[in-house]
Amino acid sequence: MSQSSAPADRSGDGFVTTRDGTRIFYKDWGSGQPIVFHHGWPLSADDWDAQMLFFLAQGYRVIAHDRRGHGRSSQSYAGNDMDTYAADVAALAQALNLRDAIHIGHSTGGGEVARYVAQYGGGGRVAKAVLIGAVPPVMVKSEKNPGGLPIEVFDGFRKALAANRAQFFRDVPAGPFYGFNRPDVETIPGVVDNWWRQGMMGGAKAHYDCIKAFSETDFTEDLRKIEVPTLVLHGEDDQIVPIGASARLSAPLLKKGTLKTYPGLPHGMATTHAEQINADLLAFVKG
Repeated sequence: MSQSSAPADRSGDGFVTTRDGTRIFYKDWGSGQPIVFHHGWPLSADDWDAQMLFFLAQGYRVIAHDRRGHGRSSQSYAGNDMDTYAADVAALAQALNLRDAIHIGHSTGGGEVARYVAQYGGGGRVAKAVLIGAVPPVMVKSEKNPGGLPIEVFDGFRKALAANRAQFFRDVPAGPFYGFNRPDVETIPGVVDNWWRQGMMGGAKAHYDCIKAFSETDFTEDLRKIEVPTLVLHGEDDQIVPIGASARLSAPLLKKGTLKTYPGLPHGMATTHAEQINADLLAFVKG
C-alpha cells in the first residue's frame, strides 16, 4: 500500500505523503458528510477556524489541509503549481476515503477547488463546491482577459516578498486583505497577527512560486467541466481579487453555478463576517 493511500489517521490530524515525497498536513475532525476547506495564499488550514468549528457543531466531518509549501506541510522546492496542488488534494481524498464531499475554497484555494473538482471530482467523490473570493477564471490581464490585473501587480508581490517577506505579510492583512485600510473599518490586531503567523510558517520559495500559480493559471475550462452545484461568494469591496474580473465572470461558466455578492465586504470576509458567511454556506450545504 502506498503512503498516499494509507489508512486515514482519525486522531484528528496527521500527514499524507504524496508521490514526490511531500508531506501534506491535514486536520480531520468529526463524522458525517465531509466538508473540505482549501485556504488562500500564503495561509494555512488555520484560516478556516471559524468555519471548521461551526460545521463541526452542525454534525459534519470537517477537513482542512496546509497546501504544499504552506503551514505545516513540507516547504516544497518544486510542484508549486495548480496541477500539483490538485493532485495533492486527490491524494488526501484517497487517503481519507472521502465520498460525497463538499469542497470550499477561498482565493487561491478557490482555484485549487476548481482544478481538483474538474480533474478528480467524478465518481461520487464530490457533491458540491464553493468558491469564496476566488481567483478563477484568471487574474492576470491579457488580450483575452482585458479586465484582469496587470502583470506588474504580481511582479510587485514577488519583489516585496523577496525583499522583506515578514513586513509584506504584515502590510497585506493590515491593509487591503480585510479592508482595514478603509476609513470606516476598525482594525482587529489579532486577525492581522494570525495572518502573519500563518504566512511566516510557510516556505518563501513556495510562496514566491504560488504567486504565479494563483495569478496566471487559467481556470476557464475547469469551470466549464464542473458538473456539481457550485456556489460563488464574493465581497463587492474585494481589493485583492476584484469581483469584476473574477466571480462575475466565473459564475456564468458553471453548469450549476449560483452567484451571491456582498456589498462592502472585503476579501477576507469569511473571517471578518464569519457569522454571515457561515449561515449562507450552511444553507447551500443543506439545500
